[in-house]
Amino acid sequence: MEPMIHQACLYGSDQEFLEMAVPFVRDGLADGEPVLVTTTSGNLELLGEALGGDAAQVDHAETAYYGRRTAQRATAFTRYWRRNSRHRRVRILAEPVWQGRSARDVLAWKRMESGLNLLLDDTGIWMICPYDLRSVGAGIAEDALRTHPSVCADGRTGRPSGSYADPLDFIGGCDAAPLPAPPPDATSAPIDEINDVRRFVTDEAYRRGLAGEHASMLAVAAHEAARYLGMPLTAGVWAGFGALICDLRRPGKAVSDPLAGFRPPGPIERSEDGLWLARQICDHVDVRADAAGSTIRLQAAGPRLQTG
Repeated sequence: MEPMIHQACLYGSDQEFLEMAVPFVRDGLADGEPVLVTTTSGNLELLGEALGGDAAQVDHAETAYYGRRTAQRATAFTRYWRRNSRHRRVRILAEPVWQGRSARDVLAWKRMESGLNLLLDDTGIWMICPYDLRSVGAGIAEDALRTHPSVCADGRTGRPSGSYADPLDFIGGCDAAPLPAPPPDATSAPIDEINDVRRFVTDEAYRRGLAGEHASMLAVAAHEAARYLGMPLTAGVWAGFGALICDLRRPGKAVSDPLAGFRPPGPIERSEDGLWLARQICDHVDVRADAAGSTIRLQAAGPRLQTG
């Protein structure tokens, strides 16, 4: 198995994007390697025109729909590799969406970019992540050099990134800030039995205006996250602007794996499978550990204004 290659491409024009993307894709096709391109609709159009008839051999998706959440994105990459793992090398050109994201979302996606170096380390993936300097902020471009071991401009070669940070150190920095304290109107309860987690969250979700399958899915996510965290624990629920938030706190439990829940389940059950499911359901899943215990915070969309 070839080692993973994870490169950033900082480009400032359509031409610079094509100078990287076209050789990367064509070389892969010539070598009989699977090629996946997930980028903006504009770049897909540019690349398709440049490739001509070869475009039909490329797997492609508009990046906004290829894993809306970070754990979904990482899972999609892993599954693409699994489907094609008989090949010596699998090529992926993956451009994240940065425009319009909140600061919290940007941090989560930077965290995932760094985490891919560990999550995909034992695969034969060659991944180039383009960053459009015309639209991304300076901080995002700078951190691209910290989350990618090397930089590529021509789709064929690369140079080491002098700013590359060890993924565990980078992720630790992303997780350094403590979670904000729950608000005064949060409802909390000690829970000793795993099935009571689902009941409590469902009741609180309904009480705060979230009903139907939306309440049920948040309750499922809390139940699965609680299975990973273990019992007993204290659960709390409160509403934010456009969101419903659930805290699970277990004293004395130290959660040490910063990538738990990013690896999709396999044929053998693992303790983190429940957390993976929670990450698929919720908009945000934050995990923190301190000397007194560990917290998993889940955030899902809150009740919407009904019209008509």
